[in-house]
Amino acid sequence: MDILFIGVGGQGILFASELVARAAMINGLNVKKSDIHGMAQRGGSVISGLRFGQKVYSPTIDKADVICSLELIEALRVINYLKPNGKIFVNNQRIIPMTAFIGNVPYPDDPFQMIKKISNNATLLNALDIAKELSNPRIVNVVMVGAVSTALDFPEKVWQEAIESIGKFVEINKKAFAAGQKLCES
Repeated sequence: MDILFIGVGGQGILFASELVARAAMINGLNVKKSDIHGMAQRGGSVISGLRFGQKVYSPTIDKADVICSLELIEALRVINYLKPNGKIFVNNQRIIPMTAFIGNVPYPDDPFQMIKKISNNATLLNALDIAKELSNPRIVNVVMVGAVSTALDFPEKVWQEAIESIGKFVEINKKAFAAGQKLCES
């Protein structure tokens, strides 16, 4: 299984991929991970590739089974990495890059419609709204992991153990995860 996590610096992309990596390891799978976060502190893109299975030899992903994007335009940027029957989960949040602010590169009016033209297996989520309802907008990444979990075949106890293994903000992360699952189950 190959999963790409993408977003903008500060959105918790690395935490999200680490949470899924831990769940895969707890489930007895071999895991490889690769992170790219060059200009993340300046609002740049962050990408984390995660591969797991019985035996994984390389962290390099050619095509992803699942893409989890915490920002709309970032999802559009990596949509071509999605396998033909892959799933993409997109947080309905716009973080306008500096190039769009100064007018060099326009931000598309409706990036999700562009994504849907490429993939018929795209899900748009208002994860930020859910995180705010839970009183912490910083947990949007865990809401998105909850959504992604619906595409993976891990028992619930594995997810709970993975959240507990991180050891920080366990209860709010469990609530955020459950809320993300609920978004995709309905």
